[in-house]
Amino acid sequence: MEIYKAYKFRLYPTDDQKVLINKTFGCKRFVYNYYLNYFKENKGKFRYDLHKDLPKLKEENEFLKEVDSSVLCSAVDDLCKAFNDYYAKRKGYPNFKSKFSRQSYRTSCVRSRYKEKEYSNIEVDLLSRFIKLPKLGKVKIRGYRNRERIEGKILNATISRETTNKYYVSVVVVGDILIEKAIPTSIVGIDLGIKDLVITSDGVKYSNDKILMKYEKRLKRLQRELSRREKGSKNYLKTKEKIARVHAKIKNYRKHYLNDIANEIVDEHDIIVTESILVKDMFKNKKKVFNKSLSDASLSKLCSLIEWKSKIKGKIYYKINTYYPSSQICSTCGYKNEKLKDLSIREYDCPKCGSHNDRDINASLNILLGATG
Repeated sequence: MEIYKAYKFRLYPTDDQKVLINKTFGCKRFVYNYYLNYFKENKGKFRYDLHKDLPKLKEENEFLKEVDSSVLCSAVDDLCKAFNDYYAKRKGYPNFKSKFSRQSYRTSCVRSRYKEKEYSNIEVDLLSRFIKLPKLGKVKIRGYRNRERIEGKILNATISRETTNKYYVSVVVVGDILIEKAIPTSIVGIDLGIKDLVITSDGVKYSNDKILMKYEKRLKRLQRELSRREKGSKNYLKTKEKIARVHAKIKNYRKHYLNDIANEIVDEHDIIVTESILVKDMFKNKKKVFNKSLSDASLSKLCSLIEWKSKIKGKIYYKINTYYPSSQICSTCGYKNEKLKDLSIREYDCPKCGSHNDRDINASLNILLGATG
């Protein structure tokens, strides 16, 4: 089975390499914004015409020749994709790129052979901790200490500079892997929530750490401090970087926690059943506290992780109907209690059979039963 994977490394470029990386960010942004402006002024310009026009733009702007040419082509491709998404009503109208947000550029891997030896402009050496990139040469990297090499054929690499001023490279590879189908011996139903992030039909609960809430006071203080700074000053930029570092800490903690939960669930069960959640509809709730907690929980990300890990480990993953009333039905007798639409009711006795139910565990059992029929 052909699988696409991405390996992300922390980059440690030299000062000269940083200058070239930042130049490349600027050139990519220039090309993207130039053709976006051209689209606005001259409607009807197609992708082939833009690529054909690119050499002319480079002749008019000599600084574009200093950077990797495939980056400029990828900028045109990104703009065309943005317009395709806009016309398909998947996203809004493309915006101009700003130099004050996260910066990135993508470069393609090119291979050649000479005297029976194969050469590539992108190479990763995990033993010596270096990556070779076009125009940059060898750059120090950190990450994946438990691996000697990355498996698969390298397609491209994306170099990025986060708002924390840290540099990263994400290498996309493709390869054929043999996935052995697991023989189903265990099945689990999963209810997703806000109070507890995951509740399994086995009675196991994974708490919602609400990491955003823990750093909320610090963020408010830093944002008040930022509002008092003169925009564009050194102190303004320093405070902005402090805020970015707090957000990065929240993001990394959440990512690590969700991966741990997904790994544990997929490793321990062969068939996993979850509800198909529509987070966009859930955000229509007018309570700001609920929406903040929902955003902090990252339920869609968790489902995506479980689905992906199930796929590569040969496990079976099901989603039941979004509007299945799993919380309102008694898992013992099947009686539907309309009063349970009130989310404040966490435990109750079934009016029909008298069984005592925990709201979330009962829901996870119903999700399990909903998949098995």
